[in-house]
Amino acid sequence: MTECILPGLEFPAVCKRRVDARFDGGHVSSNGGALLIRQTDRRLRVTRRAARLLEDARQQGKVDHSALSIIRQRVFGVALGYDDLNDHDFIRHDLCFQGAVDRDRPLASSSTLCRFENSMTRSTAVALNGLLVDIFIESFDKPPRELVLDFDATDVPVHGDQVGRFFHGFYRGYCFLPLYVTCGSQLLVSYLRPSSKDGARHAWAILSLLVRRFRQVWPNVRIIFRADSGFCRHRMLNWCDRVGVGYIVGLPRNKRLERMCSRTREKARRSFLQSGRKVRRFIDIGYAASTWKRKRRVIVKSEYNTLGPNTRFVVTNVPGKAQPLYDELYCGRGDMENRIKEQKLDLFADRTSCHDWWPNQFRILISSLAYVLLEGMRRLALRGTELAHARCSTIRLKLLKVGAVVTKNTRRLRLMLNSAYPWQNLFHLVAQRLAIE
Repeated sequence: MTECILPGLEFPAVCKRRVDARFDGGHVSSNGGALLIRQTDRRLRVTRRAARLLEDARQQGKVDHSALSIIRQRVFGVALGYDDLNDHDFIRHDLCFQGAVDRDRPLASSSTLCRFENSMTRSTAVALNGLLVDIFIESFDKPPRELVLDFDATDVPVHGDQVGRFFHGFYRGYCFLPLYVTCGSQLLVSYLRPSSKDGARHAWAILSLLVRRFRQVWPNVRIIFRADSGFCRHRMLNWCDRVGVGYIVGLPRNKRLERMCSRTREKARRSFLQSGRKVRRFIDIGYAASTWKRKRRVIVKSEYNTLGPNTRFVVTNVPGKAQPLYDELYCGRGDMENRIKEQKLDLFADRTSCHDWWPNQFRILISSLAYVLLEGMRRLALRGTELAHARCSTIRLKLLKVGAVVTKNTRRLRLMLNSAYPWQNLFHLVAQRLAIE
């Protein structure tokens, strides 16, 4: 086969120097930080355990790329910013990327990866979600006193006539409606669902499984369920009361609740008219919806500002004063939105473009495993640094996308990283902290 050699390129002169360019620089990679992902994976053993959970029905004697190699290629690729399977048709030849995957020859092509994804099943999805929980448990050196579990759903647009597509009126388009569960900055569940069902679908079952698992490991841990009004279901609240799980959940407004807090809202309005500054007042009321068996404590935030009244209701069984519970505990759930943004914007969890259902669930879990690695790097190696609370995209930009000239022989894979790289000290620190003792 004749090799096509592209002609050189000429650019305008720089300081009277001629500028030309050719594709003859040898093996140069933009993924010099990929070995940091490899080090994080070796510490957490994410991909090795994930590979053991995959159902690989291929004839192993005819396989060039093992399940472990494929799962590493996909997870590391997403972490490095390669969201499309077609990207792997060229990065499979990247020597630095090959080294991160523990290979010394070209990696799997896009067609091999596609066939592998389309072989995924329900049992694989359940097992990988269980792995996320196991990694979370292992992150604690000693039993935690309290766990606050955040539940939220988000929309993932569909791409064509896919299995499970449905038009969702709130999001004004055809989409899936995956459920995410986090605790702090760590991810526990990423569960793909159709948008034709209730937004709280299966949330109770997942909460029950998580509570059972955590109490097996930490019998005395205090667990709090936190979510917005889309997850306020009376049976779920009854179950929390029975098994001793705390909850602080948004409550949809209605005319009866509005009447019960009308005096407080009027006082807030008068105070605003007198001072001209935003006014916030908090009260507790006892409230029982028609489907509830008894009254529950509802925190009312009555706010008045230049836009008019802004009233919010939160039902809870957590003891404490109303304002701190609302401001510090309930409003803390807003940070979960950042975790979902990282999943969708930074790690491409919305690239669910397969036709069948379970391959799309697998793709979301690939993004989740990539997040676990980057969050693990942030937690284990970036504490106390300028990137201690950085987003996944920032970690990728500053630590992973590093230019490197790569040479390889029978004894050594050498990376000559960019001499002008501005975060050399931080790179050294991260590599040292991730080193396995």
